[in-house]
Amino acid sequence: MSSEKDNTSTLKAAVGVLGLSTVALLGSTIGLAVKSNSAAPAAAPAPADDAMSAVAVPSVSEATDFIALRDGSTFLDDTDNVCAGAQLAVANKLCADLEVPTPQAGGNVTKGYVGDLDVGDLVPITTSYQASNMCPVNVHWHLGTEHYSYGQFDENGDGPHGTAPRPEWADRDLAGKDVRGGFRCHHYDAEDEKFTKPYEWKYCTNMEVGETYEVHWPHSSAGDCGTVNQFQTPFYDGVFCNLPLEVFQTIAKDPQNIASNVGVHGQVFTVVNDEAYFYPDMMRGMIVDKSKNMGTDIHYYTGSTTGTSRDNEMCSQYAPITWQVDRQCHMISASSFDKLCYDMKLQRDDMTDDLYPHGSRELVMDSLVANNAADGPGRNLRA
Repeated sequence: MSSEKDNTSTLKAAVGVLGLSTVALLGSTIGLAVKSNSAAPAAAPAPADDAMSAVAVPSVSEATDFIALRDGSTFLDDTDNVCAGAQLAVANKLCADLEVPTPQAGGNVTKGYVGDLDVGDLVPITTSYQASNMCPVNVHWHLGTEHYSYGQFDENGDGPHGTAPRPEWADRDLAGKDVRGGFRCHHYDAEDEKFTKPYEWKYCTNMEVGETYEVHWPHSSAGDCGTVNQFQTPFYDGVFCNLPLEVFQTIAKDPQNIASNVGVHGQVFTVVNDEAYFYPDMMRGMIVDKSKNMGTDIHYYTGSTTGTSRDNEMCSQYAPITWQVDRQCHMISASSFDKLCYDMKLQRDDMTDDLYPHGSRELVMDSLVANNAADGPGRNLRA
């Protein structure tokens, strides 16, 4: 028992000596550190700017100018445009001199309206143009509207330059030099800045916030669908791209062949300076959005090409073609149109002549509007 006690005492003594040594060593270390710190003051931390200067910060470059790149692109060489010059020349003719009156556009698209021109069994396409193997071949728009939809775009509408009166049939007001203006929508409010605040247009020309425009998307089964040549100006080049004259003359013997293979989407907008109404893709056809009642209330009928070279005395012979017109007027941002013009400028064909609003044909008389108007539930009309 005494041996274990001695060993224990010896162990305690050793631990005590070790503890004292450790404390002494720690004290010496602390003292040395203090002495070192007092001999040489610590260097101040590097300023944040100096620290960042050691890191390479890339400069922010300007966005790529895709429009400038277009001219040098081998893909967009217009000499490869197989649709250029494909338009088949069909002259306007006095309506009274037509042996067989051709239905004209734009007419009244108010729900329930039916024209007076008897076109027999001729019918418009009432399904999507895509289902008829057609594609959009152009997009352009008119100042004011060529069509008339009571309560939506009519003589009671308004805009920066007023609206057109309901004809008796009479001339419409001129909304700009050499540009015949059509009817306006009812959205415009001169006290609300989204209708009056100027927008800095970068790609479209002669456009104005607060104005009403009727957009047309011509479609054709003879277009160069799905290729870089699909979109064309003038739109006739796109419509007739893959339709030789002799073939056209053969199929035109039955007017239904034309109405079943050529059609136009029509949709009306009031331009606002408000990005809440931005839509990024106006290129491919009518905007269809059931939640916003867009492209769902459609008037179907057969008519003709439009524009100010035609009126109620001079008729278009590019007929009969299907028209699918949205009866409602919608607000859309100026930036949406500018994005559309940007997209148009990137096509192989030069679409410069469609980057501004065209004049509007006067409202077509009942006697020249087909009696085959059709109303149907909203369908997917987008090509």
